[in-house]
Amino acid sequence: MRTFLAAPKASTLIESMRDIGYSLDTALADIIDNAITAGASEVDIIADTTSVSPKLAILDNGRGMAEDALLAAMRPGSRSPLDDRPDGDLGRFGLGLKTASFSQCRKLTVVSRHAGEASAACWDLDYVAETDKWLVQIPSSTGEIPWIERLVGDGTLVLWEVLDRLAPTGGAGESVDLVRRIDLAREHLELVFHRFLSGEKGLSKIMIRLNGRPLRGLDPFGRSQAATIAGPVEHIGIGGEVVSLQSFTLPHHKKVSAAEWDRNGGRAGYIKNQGFYVYRAKRLIIHGTWFGLARQTELTKLARVRIDMPNGLDAAWKIDVKKASAQPPYQIRERLRRIIETIGATSRRVYTARGQRLVSDSRLPVWNRYQDKNEISYRVNREHPALAGFVAGLDERQGAAFARLMELIGATIPMESLFADLGSEPDKVTAGELSPEGLQQVVQSTVRALALSGVGRDEISDMLQVTEPFRSNWPASEAILALSETWNPADE
Repeated sequence: MRTFLAAPKASTLIESMRDIGYSLDTALADIIDNAITAGASEVDIIADTTSVSPKLAILDNGRGMAEDALLAAMRPGSRSPLDDRPDGDLGRFGLGLKTASFSQCRKLTVVSRHAGEASAACWDLDYVAETDKWLVQIPSSTGEIPWIERLVGDGTLVLWEVLDRLAPTGGAGESVDLVRRIDLAREHLELVFHRFLSGEKGLSKIMIRLNGRPLRGLDPFGRSQAATIAGPVEHIGIGGEVVSLQSFTLPHHKKVSAAEWDRNGGRAGYIKNQGFYVYRAKRLIIHGTWFGLARQTELTKLARVRIDMPNGLDAAWKIDVKKASAQPPYQIRERLRRIIETIGATSRRVYTARGQRLVSDSRLPVWNRYQDKNEISYRVNREHPALAGFVAGLDERQGAAFARLMELIGATIPMESLFADLGSEPDKVTAGELSPEGLQQVVQSTVRALALSGVGRDEISDMLQVTEPFRSNWPASEAILALSETWNPADE
């Protein structure tokens, strides 16, 4: 049998490697993976966005590399994905440094210092296109490399120049867009590396800065918030490895501050960010998906499940080059299907609990909930003490007219608008306010009606505290109630 050396054309393949699908977010994350694997405790992202030739660098204080190790790292496919890796190794294919960088720039320079010796190597895609050879350039001096003065002690500087994908011309408009994209990347990194940024137990804490500004880890599970519901940790064995699962239900927006609510929701919002969060060696790989096992709905938007997998299961989970995609193996998929049913129910309870309490626990609802087969409707409760007392003072004709008015109000609730507003900005949806005179009249009429029906003073107070509109105006309602304590229904 004859053989033929089918070596790829350097100029063609290296250009194709630029289009694997990286974004600025995922490209930066891939470079930071290398820094963490190298034992870095500090990573600085340095961006020059105002010059005519914008550039970006990632500097870490990790172990660094000697020249032979650096040149090996510059080779595409420097390690096989089949090789065993240490537990904390965030690498995968030996491609990340090159493909992530090529996706954003045409010139990649890496300077690394190890044991006091500095080495440098450069991929220039224009030079590769000109020579059509896989040639890495080795600078004769590092003194002119931007930000080289910041590489003090062991560590590595990854420099991106000729940012043709980010700022092709370096114009003012592109500069503004580059700043925006870098800011979006910051949010992505705060989520992807949040467990390293917070120094979670078992991990060495790492500091990541963007132009000197420290990143703040974004915990998507709100574990520091008292109202978050955390399920038990479950361990599943697969292929000699262990996958851990834990479910979380985020707090209702009434249980957290506005800032916490917005941060929990993220830029994409609660509906898009619900679902599974898959971590590989504690680094977030993919999030905001139910893997096709369920739909993302309004009532399950508070549900999130953390999945921790070791890097030894990369092949089983089909981790891609960008480390931004994964598919659960069959054994895990079936367990996830059952978890969805449980956590989805919990999320629905939390999200609807405030309404349920008034319907089921209170004797003073202004609105009653009715369910007939698959249809749910809400109608004004005509037996509410304030309404019943008002109707009692009407004659027959007026009473009939008032009943028709109540039917009209119940039939014209703006369901679509309410659903849209509650779905997009629930914290901004509020009930109308009562005037002081209106609140006083409602409190007095309600207290009078309840007292005449034999309800005691303490029980009246308890009922009002959990019922709108008294609950939202409790200090004023309590004061009005106190003024009514001398009133005796027997006097009327």
